[in-house]
Amino acid sequence: MSAVVESMRKVTGRSTSDIVTRVDGLERAVTAARGRLDPALVDQAQLVAQRAGSRLRLSADHTVVALGGATGSGKSSLFNALCGLDLAAVGVKRPTTSWALACAWGPEGAGELLDWLGIPKRHQVDRMGLLDQTSADRDLEGLVLLDLPDHDSTEVSHHLEVERLVQLADALVWVLDPQKYADAAIHDRFLKPLARHSSVVMVALNHVDEIPAGGLADTLADVRRLLALDGLDDVAVFATSATRGDGLAELRKAIVKRVASKMDARERLTADVRTIAARLAEQTGDGSPGDASSGRDELVAACADSAGVPVVVAAIEGSSLARARQATGWPVTKWLSRFKPDPLRRLHLEGMTQRGEKPEQVRVSRTSVPQATPVQRARVGSAVRSVAQLVTADMATPWATSVRSASVSRLDDFADALDTAVARTDLGISRDPWWWGAVRTLQWLLFVVAVVGGLWLAALAVFSYLRLPDPQDPDWYGVPIPTLLLLGGALLGLLVAALCRVAAQASARRRARRAAASLHQAIQAVCDELVIEPMRAEVAAYAQCRDGIKAALHR
Repeated sequence: MSAVVESMRKVTGRSTSDIVTRVDGLERAVTAARGRLDPALVDQAQLVAQRAGSRLRLSADHTVVALGGATGSGKSSLFNALCGLDLAAVGVKRPTTSWALACAWGPEGAGELLDWLGIPKRHQVDRMGLLDQTSADRDLEGLVLLDLPDHDSTEVSHHLEVERLVQLADALVWVLDPQKYADAAIHDRFLKPLARHSSVVMVALNHVDEIPAGGLADTLADVRRLLALDGLDDVAVFATSATRGDGLAELRKAIVKRVASKMDARERLTADVRTIAARLAEQTGDGSPGDASSGRDELVAACADSAGVPVVVAAIEGSSLARARQATGWPVTKWLSRFKPDPLRRLHLEGMTQRGEKPEQVRVSRTSVPQATPVQRARVGSAVRSVAQLVTADMATPWATSVRSASVSRLDDFADALDTAVARTDLGISRDPWWWGAVRTLQWLLFVVAVVGGLWLAALAVFSYLRLPDPQDPDWYGVPIPTLLLLGGALLGLLVAALCRVAAQASARRRARRAAASLHQAIQAVCDELVIEPMRAEVAAYAQCRDGIKAALHR
């Protein structure tokens, strides 16, 4: 929770304060919406949250009521009548500037509030200080009444000051003139935007003494009709005359009631928060995001194809088979196979040291796998879009755009990341099966037997050629032992090599499948990091924004 909201909780003394909960929700929504929704709207929402926090930290015993109106509406006269002093007419106290005039009843604690409102000291009046403590005006203690500049003044500074204080006041009294109450300027710029603030808005139709006899009822009815069009059909409307005193008692009684309840500040802030939260809700929507995992398999398959995983798997199978032949083949024939290049060496994925040395796991940062073709890259792009579409199918346009942008935000790094993942994956070929060593020993034994038989036969041939006495030539069931050793060692070696070749093919296929699983797992990790996780981060922000808006709009 933000420090602002925490400080508000301490000031209000209510751990479950409704307005604090709303402001907290709005702040969370703003944080999540930043960079995703309309920047101007997000900035405005942040200002509302900050303004609400500032107001809640100030005096809760004062109610700020602002009188607003056009030139000639009698706003200042009404202000003087409510104050019981001719303040607005005294030039030294109300110089012709863009500043508002403030009159405070019960000034204790109001100074900080007036400073926050931006009212200069010279434009602040201590109403209770000007009267005896037994004054009848004591029922207004806690009121801060503002006389705003004319909203239709030719001075731009006046316009800005009115707009600023209208946003800060706890309650508003709009003073209308019988001749200009239908002016579009006040309705479009001020009254319509306050449609959600009807609980803190009052309207005074002033100068009713100037309305021809019998016309007041029709005029009031027309005023209410226009207010209904503005969305303010339930606001209180008072018919007043500062000159004759009409309606002043009723207006004053309504203000006294508001001051006594001390609820206007909270109601105003609640309306502010709910209004801006509703606008955020319009852009956020209420759709549920889809599950990115449902389209991940197709994405991983497309990326694996693009990264050359089929090429690597085929190379692993071929390399495993070649190494098995070298390990288990007959020494005479396997020597020739060493001149064939290892498929993994061509891809820089051999996973072993120099030829003939003991294999060991080697991880490199780049491979020589062929680059992806345009068709393969297009398939990856299509898979990414499909995943994004699954996630954003029910999401509002701004958030859907944000998720789709996140899904491709790191695609520039995709090819290198996939290649690095392939290069650094343990392909499972760094250790030879145990039976390779046993067969290698057997083959060398059979080779030695064949060599012994061959040498024996060669010696017999030499003795015969030199006509030396023949040495004893033993046999086994009529077959000379030297011949049996030569032919038996060679034939058994070739037979063992053939049988091991069948076993090596099955082993190579198993290794290829295990390597394919490891490579797909590595590819999936890249897809999760560069595509899925950025989208999930946007979905999490979307959920935070919706939760925050829900808290801000809570009724």
